[in-house]
Amino acid sequence: MMERSAETSEAIVHQKKPRSAPTRCTSITDDAHEQADNLTNWHQEYDQLSAGRFYGRIDELHLDGMQVYNEHSSHALRQQCLVWPDAIWFGLPSNWQDCRVNGQTLDATDILCRPGSTQFELVTPAGFDMLGIVVRETALLETADSQGVAISTEDARRVARLTLPEETLRNVRYLITRIVQADAGNLDGSIHHDLLMMALLETLERETPNASVAPSYQHRKAVVERIKDYVENAGDLPVTMAELCELACVSRRTLQYSFESILGISPLQFLRVTRLNRVKRMLSNGDAPSVSDAAGYNGFYHLSQFSSDYKQLFGERPSQTLARHSAAA
Repeated sequence: MMERSAETSEAIVHQKKPRSAPTRCTSITDDAHEQADNLTNWHQEYDQLSAGRFYGRIDELHLDGMQVYNEHSSHALRQQCLVWPDAIWFGLPSNWQDCRVNGQTLDATDILCRPGSTQFELVTPAGFDMLGIVVRETALLETADSQGVAISTEDARRVARLTLPEETLRNVRYLITRIVQADAGNLDGSIHHDLLMMALLETLERETPNASVAPSYQHRKAVVERIKDYVENAGDLPVTMAELCELACVSRRTLQYSFESILGISPLQFLRVTRLNRVKRMLSNGDAPSVSDAAGYNGFYHLSQFSSDYKQLFGERPSQTLARHSAAA
């Protein structure tokens, strides 16, 4: 297990189990940025989108090179995610209607999938749970070969959504839920590792790639990516719709439709929450000596209005964030 930060807002529980039992870890936090660091061996960055004090919990088990987990988040998030190398991630969202992967919406029987070392973006709604399995691709293929099962991981690498028969999806969801909720000391690691492998083999046997997108998807995705790249790399951030339209070389209507279809939020809301999340990340990581420095760096010069907007989004004043993380450090 990788080392975790001992933040006061986070409760970490490690349980010693018999040698054959899975290793279990539960992480609880009131900070979306900390939540991004709490899933073992992932590289992630979260931006909180909806207003209020965050609550997140991750319950995960490790079974001989396989990671199985449930991640709960109380508020809407935009997540930049990267799974560990030589692995494939399968995700089962609790609410498929308001979840997006790389700007693509889901159908009712879709699961998510992404290979390791390939960055992807999730937009998840408030009150959301994600059941997930990460497995080494070589181990999955070796198991299939030993069982005489003909599968391919090509679809899981090529597309981000796999459509399953309802019964298969229901069975996989039930199995993961029961394993994650069980006391790890009451589980035989080898047996449950094999059960999950069999479930993944059935998934890849029965899946159909969902490659359908709206005719306008590629253009709208390109518009959003252009703005995101600029916001990520520019020192001076745009603050008006006119500036955003000029950067994207599109009309106001096209810009609006692009953001709403790809991210589910307006371009101005994206800009506002992105800047506020950048401030919070700086205050949490100790990258700014003061609130005014972090605010000014991100283009907030009316400190009273900034403080009000910050508290509305995160449920605490920026000075509280700075003090809490300074004390923890």
